[in-house]
Amino acid sequence: MAKTKEISIGDMGARASAYQDELQGEDMALNVGPSHPTTHGVLRLLMELDGDLITKCEPVIGYLHRGDEKIAENMTYNQFVPYTDRLDYIAPLANNVTYAMAVEKLAGLEVPPRCAAIRLLVTELARISSHLLGVGVYGMDAGAWTPFMYTFTEREKLYTLFEELTGARFTTSYTRIGGVARDIPEGWLKRVSDFCDQHLPILEETTNLLTRNRIFMDRTEGVGVISQEDALAYGITGPNLRATGVDLDLRKDRPYLGYDQYEFDVPVGTTGDCYDRYLIRAEEIRQSIRIIRQVIKSFPDGAWYAEDAKKIYKPPKGKVLTSMEELIQNFMIVTEGPRMPEGEVYFEAENPKGILGFFVVSKGGGVPYRLKIRSPSFCNLSILPKICPGLYLTDITVVLGSLDFVMGDCDR
Repeated sequence: MAKTKEISIGDMGARASAYQDELQGEDMALNVGPSHPTTHGVLRLLMELDGDLITKCEPVIGYLHRGDEKIAENMTYNQFVPYTDRLDYIAPLANNVTYAMAVEKLAGLEVPPRCAAIRLLVTELARISSHLLGVGVYGMDAGAWTPFMYTFTEREKLYTLFEELTGARFTTSYTRIGGVARDIPEGWLKRVSDFCDQHLPILEETTNLLTRNRIFMDRTEGVGVISQEDALAYGITGPNLRATGVDLDLRKDRPYLGYDQYEFDVPVGTTGDCYDRYLIRAEEIRQSIRIIRQVIKSFPDGAWYAEDAKKIYKPPKGKVLTSMEELIQNFMIVTEGPRMPEGEVYFEAENPKGILGFFVVSKGGGVPYRLKIRSPSFCNLSILPKICPGLYLTDITVVLGSLDFVMGDCDR
C-alpha cells in the first residue's frame, strides 16, 4: 500500500520543502538560436537550466562562415574597403574610417584637415545611427515597442543623409586610403545641422518612454551586472565597459581625427548592469550631436584627399578623364594596389560598439601580407558565461540587448 503524508494545502512553503527531494531533477539543456529573434543574429546559446534558472550559458559562434582576414590577403588595400562595411554593418562608415587610418599609418600618410573633419563627422553620425538601433531594439527586447518606432524613424533620416554623401544607404564604402570617395555635396552640412536640431527633442521623448518606465527598470536594474575587474579581464570595450565605471574612451585618451579640438563628455556608469548600459548609449547620442555641431561650425576648406600621395591615393574621376598622368596613376593603383612599405602596424578607434582595431603586416606592394581584426562584439559576447548563471531564462533577452553586439562583427 502506498505511503501517505498529510500537508496543509494552504501552506505552499511546507509543500515545497516536503517535496523538494522528489521535485529535484536533472538540469535541462536548452538551445536558444542560432536563428532566434532575440539573439540579434546567428548566435547560438547553449544553456543549462534548473527550472527557469540559468546554471550555465555558453555562446556558440561561427555560423556566418566568414573569412574576412584571409580574404584581405588576396586583394588590394582599397578593394578590402567594402568588406569592412560588413563587419559592424550597423555602422559601416566608422569601420571604413578605422581601416583606412590603419593602412595610412603603415604608409606614413596624413590626410588634410578637411578630410579628417569629414571622417570625424561620418563617424559620429554612424555612432548615433548605431545607438539609435541599439536602444530601440533593446526596448523591444524588454517589452517596449514604441521607442523602436521612434528610433527607427530617426535612423531613416540619417540613412537619407548617408545616401546623399556616399550614394548608398547601408553599405557605404565611403573611405579610401588617403582620403574619401568624394567631397560633401552642397548644402549637406546644413541638412546635418537641421537633423541635429530636430533630433534632440525626439531623443528626449524616446528616452522618457524608457528611463523612468517601471517595467523597463524592473527588467534591467541589477540584471546582468558586469564588474570593472571582469570587464577589463574579458577585454570588454565601448559603452559596455564605460557602464561599469571605467572611464576609457580612445577619443579622449588617444585622440585621432582631431577629437582633442572639440569639447565633449564621456558618460560612465556606476553599477554595470543592463540599465546602466542603456543610459550610457542614450547620453553618447547627445554627446555625438554636441561634437557634430562643433565640427560643422569650424569645418575646414581645402582638399579632401592627400594630394601628395601619388602612389597611394586613386585620383578623382574628374582628373582621370582629363590627364594622362592621372590616368596612368589610376590604372596602376587599381590593378596593383597602392604601394605600401614593408612593416607592421596596429591602429584602433572608438567605434559605437567598442574598440575596433586592425593589425596589418606588409611585405611591400599593394596587398596586405597579413591582416588581423580586433572586433568589439567578439570580446563583449565573451562575458556571457560569467554573468548569466543565476539569471532567469527571461533575463537572457535583456542581457543580449544590453550588450548591443552584431554577429557580422563577431564572425569576421
